[in-house]
Amino acid sequence: MRALLVSLLVLTALSSFLALTALSAAQAKQTFVGTITDDMCERADHSRMQMGPTDADCTRACVAAHGAAYVLFDGKNVYKLSDQKTPDKFAGQKVRVTGTLDAKTTTIHVESISAAK
Repeated sequence: MRALLVSLLVLTALSSFLALTALSAAQAKQTFVGTITDDMCERADHSRMQMGPTDADCTRACVAAHGAAYVLFDGKNVYKLSDQKTPDKFAGQKVRVTGTLDAKTTTIHVESISAAK
C-alpha cells in the first residue's frame, strides 16, 4: 500500500512538471521577421486589391475602409497580431516582431515591433 501511494505521488509530481514545462515552452518569447500586411492581402500580394499606389497604402486602406486586420507574413506563415495600432507605421515594411505565439490561434501577443535591417 505504501509503495502504491509513493508511486502515485511520484507520478503526479512528474505529470505536473511535464505540464508546466510544456506550458512554459509554448509561452516563450520569440522574434518573428516578416512583412506587415493585412488579412485581406495576407500574403503581401496587393495586386488584386490595389487600394493605393504602394503596398503600405493598400494595407492601410484595407484596414481603414474594409475592416481588415494587420498581420505578419514571414514568407510562409501568416500571424495575427494582438497589437493593431503599432503596425500602422510599419505597413508594407519588413519588421521584427517580438512576443509570444498562441499556436492555436496563430496570434502573436506583441511586445514590440521594429524595422528589420
